[in-house]
This record gives sequence, C-alpha cells and structure tokens, in this order.
Amino acid sequence: MDTTMQNTYLINCLDLPDIPGITWRGFQGESDFPKIHATLHACKEADGVQRSETVEQIANNYAHLHNCDPNTDILFAETVDGLVAGYTRVWWEIQGDGAWIGFSTGYVRPEWRRKGIGTSLLCFDESRLSQVAQQLKQSGELTSQAPCTLDNFLSETEQDTHALMEKNGFRIIRHNFEMVRPDLENIPDLPLPSGVEVRPYQPEHLRAIWEASNEAFQDHWGYIADPWEEYVRMQTDPNFDPSLWRVAWQGDQVAGMVLSFITKAENEEYGRLRGYTENICVRRPWRKQGLAKALIARSLLALKERGMTEAALGVDAQNTSGATHLYELMGYRVTKHGGIFRKELNI
Repeated sequence: MDTTMQNTYLINCLDLPDIPGITWRGFQGESDFPKIHATLHACKEADGVQRSETVEQIANNYAHLHNCDPNTDILFAETVDGLVAGYTRVWWEIQGDGAWIGFSTGYVRPEWRRKGIGTSLLCFDESRLSQVAQQLKQSGELTSQAPCTLDNFLSETEQDTHALMEKNGFRIIRHNFEMVRPDLENIPDLPLPSGVEVRPYQPEHLRAIWEASNEAFQDHWGYIADPWEEYVRMQTDPNFDPSLWRVAWQGDQVAGMVLSFITKAENEEYGRLRGYTENICVRRPWRKQGLAKALIARSLLALKERGMTEAALGVDAQNTSGATHLYELMGYRVTKHGGIFRKELNI
C-alpha cells in the first residue's frame, strides 16, 4: 500500500464526523504550503502567538522533517472552496531514557472552532501515533516495555487548545518560560575560563557543534537528541547567521555555546529589534567556571552590535541546573508562561 493510500485508509478508519462544509484529506504536496502558512497566520492573533514564518521557510521545514512522513502524518480539514479550516501534523522521537514520545502540532481557524474539527484532528493524532508506536514495538526498534506518550507544547495564551487538550485526557506535566532582556545596556565584561577561547564559525565546525550540543543537553529533563536534519535545515533558513554564534573551544573540543539568531520578518511585523540567545549549553568538564555567563554576555554584545535593543530566550521552568536564576542574573525577565501537555498511551 503506497503512502497516499495509507493516509486515505487511516482517515476512513477513523470514521471522522460529517461537519457541514468540511471535507477531510491528506497532504497534497507543495501546493499545501501556502495553505498551511495562511492557517498558521489566521490563528496567531486569537492564540496570542507571535510568528512571522514565510511559505519558503515552511517548505524548508518540510524538506527536512525527522520521523515524519507528510503523506501519512498530516490531516487537513478543508472547506468546499479550498480553504484549510484546520490541519495537524505528527512526528515522534525517542528520549535518552528510551521512552517514546509522539508529538503533534495542530491549528484550527478561529471562525471554525467549536465545530468538532479540533477534536477530530486530535483523534487522528492519537490514532496515527499509536499505530507508529505499535509498529516500532512489533519490529523491535522499540522495546515492548518502553513507555509511550503523546506530548503537545502550548503557550499560556493558547486557551482554546488548552481546553481541547484537557477535554481529551491531556494533563500539563512541565512548565517553561519565555524570558526577555528588555535592553542591551550594561552588558557585563566577563572573562572566559583559562585556556578557553571563542572562535569565529567555520562550516567545518558544524558537526562538532551539533555533537557537543547533544552531549551537553543529555543531563536535561526529557532529553531528545537534535537530529542532524535540523542542522541541515538551519543552514538553508533565511535567518541562519552563524556570525552571531559564540562557540567556546579548548583545543579541538567544543566547551560550550550560545547559538543566537535574529528573525528579521518578526521584528518588522512587531515593530521591535529583538535577537534570540538560544541553545545555551556547556559540556560537563567546563561547568561551574562562569563559561555560560561569559558566552551570554558576548552574545548580547553581538546582538547589540547588529542594532538590536532586546534579547529573548526560552527555558524549562523546572530546570535543575539553575538556568532561570542564571538568566535573571544576566538581565532577563519572565514575560510568558507555557507548558507541555501529555497523555499516556496504553500500547
């Protein structure tokens, strides 16, 4: 059975409801990218989410998906005149501790909410991800004892989706913060540890940076290794600018990093000059030496030199390494809350 037939078969097996004016279908290729873009941007104001991705960025994302086949892992709710009223996409990962996590991202246009579309999309998510987990256990790629869950990341402002999740058995199990440094003044001048230096990025550094990042984050809750596909995708994103990165080396070893970026379209849309200081990590041998603070300070200075006036980042609110306190010391303040909604799968 080819992938298109598999998708059609799964949709038919779900016995999706007959919603007036709506038909259900799978992915149809590049022609869907503008429709996905339009749906995302139709939802952002109602959901209190700021986003400015382009059709080209969506196409780039779909060209580098990991553990996701658009032909089987996407469902669209479409109106009779071809408007996407809602859609969902699923994928999966295996945590460092062997647990299997199914993820989904879904959106329903505000004018089409509370008509059963969101519930139907969530039903597709659970059915498709349950099918994948069962197949992995049957093939031996996943141990029969491995726990399997469904996860969904939401901002506190996405209240309609919060209600949908809770109604369908999801519970919040982890909290996170968005933090903003409201200005780029009074950036401290902090020394690097002895023997450590920050080197300008070279393309041949990328794999070492990827490997060091994955190693550094192994100690974090819910660790999932970043796939190499994400770093390949990153290189073709219009916001990719590794001259903003601050990567610390000692000899031929990456000690730590801050991989900053600026989203020009977002700044233009929301009338601000913000840069993001993300992927902040230090490998074990270099911890407790002030390296993270020194790299953050250098990253803030790099953003300021590019004309930015503020910086932002996301952080696990329950991080046991004290990251939130560290960022507060560096001038960041919590501006928004979010969380992970989870549902156990009995497989």
